[in-house]
Amino acid sequence: MKKRIALLPSGAAGCLLGAGHQKMQKPKESNSGSGQGSGALIYVVDDEPMLLELAAVILEPLGYKVETYNVPEAALRAFKAANPQPALIITDFAMHTMTGLQLLAACRQIRPGQKVVMVSGTVGPEIIDASSVKPDRFLPKPYEFKQLVDTVEAMLAD
Repeated sequence: MKKRIALLPSGAAGCLLGAGHQKMQKPKESNSGSGQGSGALIYVVDDEPMLLELAAVILEPLGYKVETYNVPEAALRAFKAANPQPALIITDFAMHTMTGLQLLAACRQIRPGQKVVMVSGTVGPEIIDASSVKPDRFLPKPYEFKQLVDTVEAMLAD
């Protein structure tokens, strides 16, 4: 059985990156409810294993089913075979073998309406302006716990 990280960074900002050696605490329950408990399937794609674990630790207690992939090609293979398809894909922009935009384009060839959130700590939203395919939302890293939850809930409410 896969072991999950059960703690989140503490501090006023609740930042998922750059927490350094801050004391950790359990996540708090959110009362913002629009997408909670929906059981929606979310793919999270990032080449940083810790960020995959953090996303799962944040989203699973809210009732989402989270599948994580540290290789975008594996996410694409799973996407092609998935039934049902994920309600949302959260993908990093910069990965070793494929960019998040390339993954987005491949997924949208299969399912044109696929909802996608692009996250990045290496580029800003301006990189998307020149692209022929665009994610539905862009979330800069480091992001806060609440930013991720609010983004997911807004995407799934649409």
